[in-house]
Amino acid sequence: MEQIILPCLYAFVGCAAFCFVFQLRKWQHIVCAALSGAGGWLVYLLLEGSSIVLRGLLATVVVAVLSEIFARVFKSPAAVFLLIGIIPLVPGGGIYYTLEALINSDMDLFVEKGMETVALAGAIAVGCSLVASVVRIISKSRQRRTK
Repeated sequence: MEQIILPCLYAFVGCAAFCFVFQLRKWQHIVCAALSGAGGWLVYLLLEGSSIVLRGLLATVVVAVLSEIFARVFKSPAAVFLLIGIIPLVPGGGIYYTLEALINSDMDLFVEKGMETVALAGAIAVGCSLVASVVRIISKSRQRRTK
């Protein structure tokens, strides 16, 4: 249990710190943005044993859904919460190990880590786009019903 709670707490603190970089000033926004990052990281950790692409996709979907909810609650753009929330999921370690393998001339490891990193980055992009598209479709259908 401690192996899940502490990393989620670290993700929360890290996301909260990035709120200051993005000049997010309201404490409610900071808490909610950090919660979206911690929630995504929780899903990522709970899916241990699954493929990294599936873990990244589902964690991103959770972050994107939470971002859309917080955007509606606070009447602010979802991108504010989404950008901060996906920070723990960004494959920085994968990029590092990919380049390290390239520098060490280990082409097999370079290709393996490179494909894994690109796949995770793609899963993050697909997760964000998927949720944004579904929200847009629901929004348009509600507008048509009210007319």
